Formats: sequence, structure tokens, C-alpha cells
Amino acid sequence: MRLRSLIFPRRPARKAGQWLFYCALVGVIAGIGAVIFHYALQLGHHFFLDMLAGFRPEHPAGDPPLFPSTSTPFRPEVLWFIPALGGLLAGLVVWRYCPDAAGHGTDSAIEAYHHKEGRIPIKVPIVKTIASAFTLGSGGSGGSEGPICQIGAGLGSAMARAFNLSPRETRILMAAGMGAGIGSIFRAPLTGALFAAEILYSETEFEAEVIIPAAIASTVAYTLFCSLYGWGSIFEAADYRFDNVLALGPYTVLSGAVMVAVYLFVKVFWGIHDFYSRLSIPMWLKPVTGGILTGLMGLFLPQVLGFSYGFIQQGLDAPLPATLFLMVALGKIFATGFSIGSGGSGGVFGPSVVIGGAVGGAIGMIFHDLIPSVVPSHAPFIIVGMAGFLAAGSNIPVTAVIVVSEITGSYHLLLPSMLVCSLSFYLSKRWNLYRSQVPDKIASPAHKGDFFTDVLEDIKVKDIFNPTKAMAAIPEDMTFSQFCRFFSATDQHYFPVVDKEGRLSGIFSINDIRHCLFDDILGPVVVMKDIALKDVITTTPSEDINTLLRKFTIKNIDKIPVVADDDPTRLLGMISRREVIDFYNRSLDRIKDQKKDKAP
Repeated sequence: MRLRSLIFPRRPARKAGQWLFYCALVGVIAGIGAVIFHYALQLGHHFFLDMLAGFRPEHPAGDPPLFPSTSTPFRPEVLWFIPALGGLLAGLVVWRYCPDAAGHGTDSAIEAYHHKEGRIPIKVPIVKTIASAFTLGSGGSGGSEGPICQIGAGLGSAMARAFNLSPRETRILMAAGMGAGIGSIFRAPLTGALFAAEILYSETEFEAEVIIPAAIASTVAYTLFCSLYGWGSIFEAADYRFDNVLALGPYTVLSGAVMVAVYLFVKVFWGIHDFYSRLSIPMWLKPVTGGILTGLMGLFLPQVLGFSYGFIQQGLDAPLPATLFLMVALGKIFATGFSIGSGGSGGVFGPSVVIGGAVGGAIGMIFHDLIPSVVPSHAPFIIVGMAGFLAAGSNIPVTAVIVVSEITGSYHLLLPSMLVCSLSFYLSKRWNLYRSQVPDKIASPAHKGDFFTDVLEDIKVKDIFNPTKAMAAIPEDMTFSQFCRFFSATDQHYFPVVDKEGRLSGIFSINDIRHCLFDDILGPVVVMKDIALKDVITTTPSEDINTLLRKFTIKNIDKIPVVADDDPTRLLGMISRREVIDFYNRSLDRIKDQKKDKAP
């Protein structure tokens, strides 16, 4: 028995109420997953970094540590090896139980949406939680959003399958789980809703049917998460305001700097990823080598270990040297490539926040020193830099403007954020951190059938049908022998039959009479009225092509008579299946060309 029928056994709920239940339940499940995942990450930091290595990275103001610090002194000789230990444990778990849980989970969730009907095995979020806790908890450079995306998506997918929902509904709830995970663990519910709808495509396209379910799920998950771990934004920042139009010049320069940083990050990350994909060593050993390289970097630049959000908080609180900002940005690029590109479990969204913020901090410090009257503080550039990098690297220009406002609590930098996000997005369109993104709905396998139907419903038979095209109608009283002589001089295969007034009365195809074409006995006796099928499938000029195509498939026929809208017996001509498909293909190509022409 379906689980859905157990909950609504006698009187099915209205569609809106039913979906409210589904989305809220996804929010509860994803919120619980986020709570467990956040606790596991904090426990990993406490055990691996604090207890074993005596390393205590800074935390952002809105996300304090859950465990008190130990008395372990700093041990650099241990610290360099800790990320390798975490990589080993993560690699073993993934290799043994679920290879799909390797890498940054957002890309896997996007792939599941487009290519797998939103289906994610339930073991993926479970293994992802454990593997990411080892990778990130031991100081690996990555973000928590990739794992929580895959965790939330996997839980949403599992719930949809439990209710035996359709592939479309499964995709929606899977995406809602993504949004719920992001909205809760980043304490940004609006971001979660927009992220789930925008991250699926590389062009400026939204999955509109995902936004409301993701908003409901994200709100529920956020409320559950913050009830346990505290309310407020991750970062604390002053209420900076944009009040000098001349500052748009430095912000434009920031857009160019973000483009360069995105280029480096994409090339380094995927270069390392592809190198490890070709490397002929056991799968579980690859994250170990990446962890060793990350640990060595951490000895000289400890700010790149872990999430690095504490460094951004330091930059928001007080000025730091521009060179340090640039070093952390570059170091974070390589550390993330080593930690996640080698097969460790983590995300690239979090590192994008750090890299963008560091680049923004460097540009802000430079212009603050050069023109302090125009740039009185470097901190707004950190905030806007985070937004610009997310917009460019993840192809989420709208979400990026909102996410940084939510995670910093600063809503007065929307104007420069929109400028930098727009410029960075268009300047960086050639590079992308998410290979599973598709350009738009036309290119998505999840929407090919929907789009086919939408296009066909806008096309009418009259748009294709040519009434002047030659066609022979066969009189009812024509003898079979007369038809055989006529057929020898034509290449027509479908023959409508008309009465003496020219009204359509039947139809037959050459396949219907092929077995008796050479029967001399039938020739002078049988007339075509006796041969024709009386149950004629017809179409009219005002009928849409989607309906017409379904008629073609009813009896697997290739041509259908076109009759007048006001008189089903007045024959206007014939239309073929090939004509319809050719017209559709031309229409689809024209729509694609128009989209390309409109693209900047």
C-alpha cells in the first residue's frame, strides 16, 4: 500500500495542502540532517584539530564552536598529517560503501535532477555525512554546502520515493531538499529557495516550479536548525551603506579581479580533479595525498585549513594587509583543489565565499590606501567580493546578491553587489565550477518532453498544412481494377474516399489492399467504397499539433485527412507525420537561435 494512501486514506487532500505537507516534511528531514551534519563537523574540528594538533581556527561571529577548547599545545608536526588522516578515513568510507559520495556534492545533486529523475540512493546522504565530517572536520579545505546539498537532496529524493511520487515530483522535492539544506546550515532561508532554483542552469534561468517548495522546506529547516544552534547570520558586519557614486569605479575593478580569481579556481580545481581521475592508485588513497598537500600548505598559511570563515570575519572586523588577503585567496584555491579535487568530500560554495571575500578585501585595502575619501573602509568590498565570486563561479547572479546580504546581515550594499555580480557573471561565463549544469530547460533531459509538448501546443495544423498540395481523392464508385491502373501512375500511399458530392466517407492505405492488388477476380466487381475504412481519423486547421501527433500514434498511421472546422466531411487535403516533425525541428532550431541571439 502506498504511504500516501495511509496518510490520506479516505479523502485525498487538496493539491496545495498535499504539497505543503510534502515540502514541510522535506524541511523537517533536511533540517535534522543539517543539525546532525553540523554537529559532526564541529566534533571533527574538536577532535582532529583541537585535541590532536592543538590548532584552533577562528570562527565567524555567528557560528561559535560547540565544544570548549582543550589544553593541547599547538603541534605543527601533527597538524600537517591531520588532513591526510581525515582524507584516508573519508576515502575508505566512500570506497567501501558509496563511491557516488566522493567530490563536491552539489554537482552530483544537479546531475541527479537533470539525468536521473531526481533519484538519489538513500545511502548517499548517510555516507556523505560521514565522509564530509572526516574531510572537513580534519581541516580539509572545503565548504559544508556541497555535502548538505547532496544530503538534503538525497533525503528529499528518498521521501518522494517513499510516497511513490512521479519523476517530476521527485525532482521538485529533491531540489527542495537542496534548498532546505543550504537555507538551514547557512542560516539563510531565502538563499536556499533561490539557490535550489538557479543552481541547476548555467544561463540566467530559474526552475520556477522549485522556488515555492524550496522556500517552504528551507523555512522549516532553517527554523529547526536555528532553534538548536542559535539565530542570526553567520558573519557579523557593520551596516555599511553605499553613498558615493565614485566608488562604482573600484567596484568595477573588483569585477575584473573576481574574473581572474574564478578563472584560476576553475582551472586549478578541475585540473587537479582530472589529474586524480586519471591517476592509477586506489580510490581510497587519493584523498590521502590531497590531505598531505593541504596539511603542508596549512603549516605556512593556516588560514586555508577548514572553512576559513574565521579569516573573513577577521577581515570584516579590522584591516588586514592586502598581501595577506591575496595569499589566502590563492592558497584557498589550491587547498580546495587538493582536498576536494583529490576525492575528498566537501563543497566549493564555501571556498568561493572565502576566495571572493579575500579578493574583495585586497582590492578594498588597495583603494582605501589610494583614495580613502571614496573608499573609507575595505570591509564592504569583502562582502561584495563574496557575492561577485559566487555569481561568477556558480552561475547564480540573483542568489549571490541575496546570500551575502543574508549571511552578513547587511542589506545596504545591494547596488554595488548587483553591479559586481552582473559584471563578474558575464565576464566569467566561459568557466564553471559545476559541470553538471546545463544551459537552460531546452538542454535539460528532465524537460525535453515538457518542452516538446509546450512547443507543439503553440503550433496549429493550419501553420503546417498546405491546401494546394496535390492529392488524389478516390470516388466511392471507382472499381478496384480502375484503382489498380490509377495506382500504377501515382506515388500516393493514403487515399481518402469521397461520395458523389465530394464528402469524405472513408480512407484506405496501400498496405490495406496490397495482398489483393493482383487479384483479377475482385477487379471488376469490388468498388472502393467497399474497401475504405469508415472510421476515419481526421484533423482540422485549428487543432494543435500535439493533439495531431497523438492521433498519428493511435493506429500508427503516417497521413491524416484535414477537414474543415465547421464541416467534418469537407475534405481540404492530407497532412503527414513527417511534415509535423520537420516543422517542429525547424521551430525548435529557431527558438534556440533566438536564445543565442539574445544572449550577451
